Amino acid sequence: MAIRSNFKGKVLWIMLVLVTAAVVMALILQKISSPSKAFKEDLRRSLSGGSETPKTSSKAGSCSIRDCPVDSFSFFIQSGAANVVAAKICLHNKLVLGTVLNNAGPGLNIVQMNGKTGEVMKTGSFNMYSDDVKPLIEFLKSIETGNVLLMASYDEPSTKLTEEARQLISELGSSSVKSLGFRDNWVFVGGKGASAQSNFEKYVKSDGAKNKYDGWPEIIELQGCIPRKLD
Repeated sequence: MAIRSNFKGKVLWIMLVLVTAAVVMALILQKISSPSKAFKEDLRRSLSGGSETPKTSSKAGSCSIRDCPVDSFSFFIQSGAANVVAAKICLHNKLVLGTVLNNAGPGLNIVQMNGKTGEVMKTGSFNMYSDDVKPLIEFLKSIETGNVLLMASYDEPSTKLTEEARQLISELGSSSVKSLGFRDNWVFVGGKGASAQSNFEKYVKSDGAKNKYDGWPEIIELQGCIPRKLD
């Protein structure tokens, strides 16, 4: 009886150790995969007034203001911050894609602009982690020659991004889309019918040793003047 009781005691002790280890592991994984509430609050607070902008620009609401020459269109793009703050895109010093407009989301965020008039043709948000890539491919194939695309990543932009989708974006003038990886940050302006690589592109690779926001790199911003398509 003493041996049997001893055996039961050891079994209970082993089970307790295993349960404790499982709980600890679950907490660690939760910490790695999702930022804490405090982290999210700190991140939102640090971005509440917008991130640092070049000395040549000023702020109007959530957009960075830039004066552009005649026959060009001003733009401002900001990538997302971790999986907390969504990307935003401004045209003509006005927000056209962002959280407050309810048209930004995780993955790739896109604004299509008429290259001659500067008119916003349509916007799109494509989840590249859990959704199908087909709607993105259809969106890219529907772009008319001469139109301009402004793109910004948020959270995870690459998991479902196929070679076909990458090639379509590359043909718009991107030199970085084929290298875009898990949780990388990327902003880009290109055009249908582009004959050369775009000068409007920034890319930051996610690196566990260098990332600013837990598992994500720092925000990147891009602004400038898009020449009007005259022909």
